[in-house]
Amino acid sequence: MTSKSIDRRPQTEVALVIHPIRPRETSLRSPDARLEEAVGLAQALDLDIRQGLIAPLRTVTPATLFGTGKVEEIARVCDGEEIDVVVVDDALTPVQQRNLERAWKVKVIDRTGLILEIFARRARTREGKLQVELARLDYERSRLVRTWTHLERQRGGFGVMGGPGETQIESDRRLLAEKMVKLKKDLADVGRTRGLQRQARRRVPYPTIALVGYTNAGKSTLFNRLTEAKVLAKDMLFATLDPTLRQLKLPGGRPAIISDTVGFISDLPHELVEAFRATLEEVRDADIVLHVRDIAGPDSDAQDEDVRKVLAEIGVGPDSGKRLVEVWNKIDLLDDEHRAAVIARAERIGAVAVSAVSGEGCDTLLALLAAMVDEGPDLVFDLAASDGEALAWLYRNGRVIAREDAADHVIIAARLGAQALGRFEQMRPAAQVRPAAE
Repeated sequence: MTSKSIDRRPQTEVALVIHPIRPRETSLRSPDARLEEAVGLAQALDLDIRQGLIAPLRTVTPATLFGTGKVEEIARVCDGEEIDVVVVDDALTPVQQRNLERAWKVKVIDRTGLILEIFARRARTREGKLQVELARLDYERSRLVRTWTHLERQRGGFGVMGGPGETQIESDRRLLAEKMVKLKKDLADVGRTRGLQRQARRRVPYPTIALVGYTNAGKSTLFNRLTEAKVLAKDMLFATLDPTLRQLKLPGGRPAIISDTVGFISDLPHELVEAFRATLEEVRDADIVLHVRDIAGPDSDAQDEDVRKVLAEIGVGPDSGKRLVEVWNKIDLLDDEHRAAVIARAERIGAVAVSAVSGEGCDTLLALLAAMVDEGPDLVFDLAASDGEALAWLYRNGRVIAREDAADHVIIAARLGAQALGRFEQMRPAAQVRPAAE
């Protein structure tokens, strides 16, 4: 008897991506751009995209979203191309999803399910995994028949413990609800820990800066450029999911804490906005928010609008008083004429044009951030020459402007924020501090 080796590597699923255009739909993006983004999302799951289709809808069919003719046309494509998965770039109801799976005889994933699956694969921290799992369960509550394979037994039935059908679904929904309660409790515990960490950072008077922006706008590349970190940065949607914090050295010596957060996307599922609210508090609590835009992309304005919508949902809208700076990234992809025009326009409206890849404009951005965090008054500190600890503290936590060394004391002119000044006065209550104007 001859043995044959078995290839246990996961087989790549062949996918068809469809972008429906609903009647009277208004969007700043072209249908081609929306389809391209949907294909990018599917590729982030390592699907083999066989074909992409744009499907205008004259009316929305409640049972299947698409009309009968379109459903039959797509069924023929699925059969001819041997499709395993159809990705519908829209939100499907559970009934629509089940009916389409029966009609096309393939697995059907809508936009929300696609993004949730990407997040589930990319989450690395415990908090990220909890958040994704909670969002997934919230999404699947009405999709038990489709997503939970062990529920197949309800269709055929079995004569144990009260019979098939509704009883089994109720039981699983009860189990799911209990699991969601536990996840929320675990997330609350993690949230308290994150809150304590934020309080600890506030006690150390470092200003905080948060990077936000549309997915694939170049946030992680810029984060690496500014901090010399090695966060994963790829030309891929949602390459980075879990937030990362690093110290940022600003011109003049004063450090800051900068965080790289999850990228936003159009029609971000409500479940994810709710689940990631604790993580997005890093943005809400930041002293400065840097909105990174892909200024070379054709949909830069539309992406800007989508990001601002999510920021408004988490309390960082135009009326929040939050200091927000637009960073126009990827100017290296523009030709000389367009790059000069973008840089000039950025200067007029207070934005900063940069290339995170080449470093162009990053010095200007750092200088702007240094000026923004140095809003405290200019102060003069008269320190004993032997008090090296206080001297080092001022260099670490303030911006030293001038220094004069004498035999037994040191005069330091520095700029300190109110919080940092309070910490210094607690540490050295007897130190002589006066305004620089005196």
